[in-house]
Amino acid sequence: MISYLKRHELDEDKYNSCIKSAINSRIYAYSWYLDIVADNWDVLVLNNYEAVMPLPWRCKYFIKYIYPPAWTQQLGVFSESEIDDNLIHEFIYSIPNKFKKVTIQFNAGNDISLKKTAERTNYILLLHKPYEKLLSSFKNNRTYSINLAKRNNLTVKNCSFNELLKISNEKDAYKISKSAIESLKKLSNFLKKNDKGFLLGVYNAGEQLIGGAIFLKEVNRISYLFSVVNIEGKKKQAASLLLNEVIHNYANSSFTLDFEGSMIPGIASFFKSFGAQKESYFLYQKPFKLF
Repeated sequence: MISYLKRHELDEDKYNSCIKSAINSRIYAYSWYLDIVADNWDVLVLNNYEAVMPLPWRCKYFIKYIYPPAWTQQLGVFSESEIDDNLIHEFIYSIPNKFKKVTIQFNAGNDISLKKTAERTNYILLLHKPYEKLLSSFKNNRTYSINLAKRNNLTVKNCSFNELLKISNEKDAYKISKSAIESLKKLSNFLKKNDKGFLLGVYNAGEQLIGGAIFLKEVNRISYLFSVVNIEGKKKQAASLLLNEVIHNYANSSFTLDFEGSMIPGIASFFKSFGAQKESYFLYQKPFKLF
């Protein structure tokens, strides 16, 4: 039986244990993660936490709706047992009617084909081979970019969130909302204190930060959560050097590098140039219905 539990009714230990042991585990689904990034969230639970489905939600004009919070690429159903289409459909049908609109980005382990779904593209790289083997799968242009970054005397080392934020606020860099920045800041602090991720920066010869990224790390997955480079960083191939550093550091391990996207052709091509393979996941949408 699938039950709907509000956040305060949740048995956190059982819930987080289900996420951790799930064959399709994702860091975004942990209670501590959702507490940081979601406005509110509840959960659907199968029996005694055999499978779970978190439901992040908001309320606007007294209307409640389920949405994908910033910094959560894939949620959906999680279980340590095989998840079939029927179970996913049961979870979807168990979403309370009080949520008048539903938008969920299911994880790659939830292979569903409903009419209300749209396929999304992600790229991943298995890091189980020695670095030299992984490097041999890089496209020639990516190897050239990495060597160019080295010739420019760029170095990769730990950095702070405030340093990354400064670059993100520069002209020609990425723009994100104030609420998303605040949740990313809280998330970064938690990651560093609890060894759930790391922040890396790329510095030029003058020790100035010209690019960097935030990575999540849990179970056997490292996720490229947020990245930014300034004009100099783009010119000197900071992003190529940064990702190469992570691949080098975690080569010959059980980790998978999750690039978190992308549907944008240029970015997708960049990820593929590291030898990454395509991974599909589905966006489910139930349109607004007041009654």
